[in-house]
Amino acid sequence: MKKIITVVAVIVMVAACKKDSVPTAVTGHSSTDVKTDINDPGVDGYIQIGTQKWMTKNLDVNHYRNGDHIPQVRRKADWSALKTGAWCWYNNDSATGAVYGKLYNWYAVNDPRGLAPTGWHVPSDAEWVTLATNLGDNPGGKLKDTGTIEAGTGLWYAPNTGATNETGFTGLPGGWRSAGGAFIRIGDYGFWWSSTQDQNIAHYAFYTVLFFDLGGLGRGTDRKRNGYSVRCLRD
Repeated sequence: MKKIITVVAVIVMVAACKKDSVPTAVTGHSSTDVKTDINDPGVDGYIQIGTQKWMTKNLDVNHYRNGDHIPQVRRKADWSALKTGAWCWYNNDSATGAVYGKLYNWYAVNDPRGLAPTGWHVPSDAEWVTLATNLGDNPGGKLKDTGTIEAGTGLWYAPNTGATNETGFTGLPGGWRSAGGAFIRIGDYGFWWSSTQDQNIAHYAFYTVLFFDLGGLGRGTDRKRNGYSVRCLRD
């Protein structure tokens, strides 16, 4: 099964479970100085790219901003039936959560009680595009953690194309959970939700993706029941 992804104006075939949507390219056109400041109270740190301040780790919370509990959902059948917010660890393994954070469905992202901590928000699709634009060439590579699994130096499978992590974003390949509840391709891809709904397909929302074999940054839409990582942006 394959999904077709357009990245940096090159059409490629990426082996994965099938997605119904066809993501489109996100490429940058200008460079920016990247500034780092890890002294922000209440978070592990953030990096500044242009005017944006991004958390340096994926979100790992099990409560909404108001303190209400977000349910952890393990069983495939339960996950596939969801129309409310939920989270899981990849393979339902807490050890993966310690590294990659939690996977959330989009209903958690969109919950009015607030998924992001106070002072932060889940970025819109337009804000992800702004990030890519600020990075110029090889935007995905500048966001990816370096090293490879094969070499024992990182978490991405080889070739980890273009990875420099010069931004300090440290994007990791946390894989995803499908709308049907299957866990897919950790080590190959990192998916992050945006807060933007697809206006043409009611049960779809926008995401951004990094690849093990490309230096580009992709985006597309898919089912809101999918479980993706979340990276927060400063208000």
